[in-house]
Amino acid sequence: MSTDNAAKPRLQLSDVIVVHPSGMRSALKGAVVGNFMEWFDFGIYGYLAVTMHHVFFASLPDNVGLLVTLLGFAVSFLVRPLGGMVLGPLGDKIGRQKVLFATMAIMATATALIGMMPTAEQANVWLIIVLLYALKMMQGFSTGGEYAGATTYVSEFSPDNRRGFYSGFLDVGSYLGFAAGASTVALCFALLGTDVMNHWGWRIPFLLAIPLGAVAIYFRMKIPETPSFEAEASEEETTYDPTDPFARHGLGGIVRLFWREILIGIAIVAASMTISYALTSYMPTYLELELGLSNVAAAMATVPILIGISIALPFIGKWSDRVGRKRVYAYSFILTIIMVIPSFWVMQMGTTAHVIIALIMVAIPCSLSLALGASALPALFPTASRFGAMGLTFNIAVSAFGGTTALISQALIDYTGNTYMPAFYITFFAVIALLALIPMRESAGRPLLGSFPTVASEEEARALVEGQDSNPNLDPDTMPFQVVKAN
Repeated sequence: MSTDNAAKPRLQLSDVIVVHPSGMRSALKGAVVGNFMEWFDFGIYGYLAVTMHHVFFASLPDNVGLLVTLLGFAVSFLVRPLGGMVLGPLGDKIGRQKVLFATMAIMATATALIGMMPTAEQANVWLIIVLLYALKMMQGFSTGGEYAGATTYVSEFSPDNRRGFYSGFLDVGSYLGFAAGASTVALCFALLGTDVMNHWGWRIPFLLAIPLGAVAIYFRMKIPETPSFEAEASEEETTYDPTDPFARHGLGGIVRLFWREILIGIAIVAASMTISYALTSYMPTYLELELGLSNVAAAMATVPILIGISIALPFIGKWSDRVGRKRVYAYSFILTIIMVIPSFWVMQMGTTAHVIIALIMVAIPCSLSLALGASALPALFPTASRFGAMGLTFNIAVSAFGGTTALISQALIDYTGNTYMPAFYITFFAVIALLALIPMRESAGRPLLGSFPTVASEEEARALVEGQDSNPNLDPDTMPFQVVKAN
């Protein structure tokens, strides 16, 4: 061992964080259930977009009414950065669990209130727009803290060598939530019919937020705080050093110190979310308007695809634990460039079989990138500022590019008459993300920045400490041997 290495701090057994599988399962359950509810709420809005533009905006021309409805989806994303900027730093200060409880309560309330809104027959169109957009903004503010907090929470609870596997379950909740939203909408149409759905049946999926939200809030009340946050919070406060990356920083310090990581994260999230939201929130509208599928067929065409993605995510995450996050991300973006434009050509053939094949072609690269978000993105930032940095990075990208995918895709088609425009839009961001991978730090198998190693048993902890000198994944410079926090 060199003199330089000898001078570095030594990892002690008491430094290693041990998270037993039972604790991991409890934490994961609370995070996934909440994420399921969050994306069920957003999903039903996307799957009811065509119906809702008749319910709320019947007095407007069809193309205008649909764009106004889709703009409601985009509006919710415009306030997500605000939610991230408020709730993220708050989560770094008071804890991940408290903020995740609050986001769930806000989301469930806003969704239920949408189900109680007046229709075009009962209120002026401008009043409906104000009410709808205000409630969508509540949802967006909540979600600004939800996904950033949930990814931070799960990544900090996961053992270093299994972070991809466990974190992959988080988006299982997301996609099962979308699938449940699609199934609920399809079932309502099948049982009630289009006329009843246009009259009052559309309210049912939104009002389901009341019982589902109660269950999710209950689970969120039971989850513990993450060991990494508790370890960081227990350290004795010293003088704040604005140049210390391991200190707890406000938004200004986060941007100043981590602007490179923020740009990398934005590029990756933009690519992941444009293809994700095209598949989940925009595809039912596209299938109805461009291919002439019925409400039920458009909703149900995506359900088996979403379930398949959900099943695959943890296994893709486990694969990334072995081969690295950067390699799997590269596969995802290359496949996006190769497959998405041809998938829209296949889709244009119009048969059910061709639609399913095309959706699978989109789902394959989509699932590869989605599986990594909850493990790779939080690893870009140190523990003391992770929630705040994630809230800023993820929400800027998803607001500017992901949440506007449906609106921009439809607007591009209306403007150009080219039904391939959504595919060109998705491919553009995949190219940018592929370039962003070059300077990205590999995080698979390594402790999170600003945290000590996390393992699943005392035996693993002892083996890690004993073999630290020959372990290439352990870097004392990334561990909080001296933690400094903001006043």
